[in-house]
Amino acid sequence: MDRLRVACVQMTSRADKAANLETAEALVARAASTGADVVVLPEKWNLIGDAEALHATAEPLAGGESVDAMATWARTQAVTLVGGSITERREGREKLSNTSLVFAPDGSLAAVYRKIHLFDVEVGGLVYRESEAEEHGEEPVVADVDGWPIGLSVCYDLRFPELYRILALEGALLVTVPANFTLYTGKDHWHVLLRARAIENQLYVAAAAQLGEVQPGRHSYGRSLIADPWGVVVAQAPDEEGVIAAELDRARLEDVRAKLPSLRHRRHAAYRWPAPV
Repeated sequence: MDRLRVACVQMTSRADKAANLETAEALVARAASTGADVVVLPEKWNLIGDAEALHATAEPLAGGESVDAMATWARTQAVTLVGGSITERREGREKLSNTSLVFAPDGSLAAVYRKIHLFDVEVGGLVYRESEAEEHGEEPVVADVDGWPIGLSVCYDLRFPELYRILALEGALLVTVPANFTLYTGKDHWHVLLRARAIENQLYVAAAAQLGEVQPGRHSYGRSLIADPWGVVVAQAPDEEGVIAAELDRARLEDVRAKLPSLRHRRHAAYRWPAPV
C-alpha cells in the first residue's frame, strides 16, 4: 500500500471508565468515517486516575473490558486500531504496565508494546510518579500494517530519541505517540519534540492526545497532530474532543530519505555509549 490514511482521536478521559468507553467508541467511529485505515487513541483513554484507581480498574489482555471493546471496534469499523494505551494487569506481577495494543481489522491482536519510560518528574508545581503503580516495559516494538511498519511509543517515550532511532532502523515508516502530555510541558515541548522525532528519523509521526482537566488540578495539553518526514505538521486538532486525519504517502517519505540521506550517513561504528550510563 503506497498511501495510508491515519486518524488520531483526541479526548478527555477521567476516572469514569464507562463514560470513557462510550466517548471513545463514538470517536473511533467518527475517525473511521474519514476513510482512515489506521485509528490512534490517546494514552490511558479508558481511565485516568491515581495509583489506587489504576490498580482497581487495570485489565488483563485476555477478557478485559477495554481490550474486548477495542477488538470489536477494529472489526466493526474495519480499521487497524492502535489502542493508545490502557493500564494492564499481568499475572504474577505486583506492578501494572502502561500498554499499547494494536488490533487488526478482523479484531485480532496484532502487537503489544509496554511503555518503556515512566514519568517520574516534578513540573509546574505538580509531582508525577508513574512508577508508584507501574513498571517499565522492556523492548521496542514495530508492527506491520498493510506493508507499513509502525513503531509504537507512549507519551514520555517522546523525550528519548534513541528509542525512535531504533524504531526507524527496524524499518518504521510511521511512529504512533498516544499521549497525556501536561499543559505545562506541552505548551513548550510538544510540537518541538514531535517534529524533531519526525525530522531526524525521516518518518511520519501520529500523536493522539488527552485534552483538558483529566484529574482535579491536572490539565493535559491536547493539540493532537500528524507530522510528515520533513517535520511539516499536516494535521492538528483544535482545543476540543474530536478527530484529525491525514493521508501518508510512501513516495513522499522515500523522496525525503533519498534527497537528504541522513539515515544512510550514520557512522554507527563510531558511536559508543559512555561507560557510566
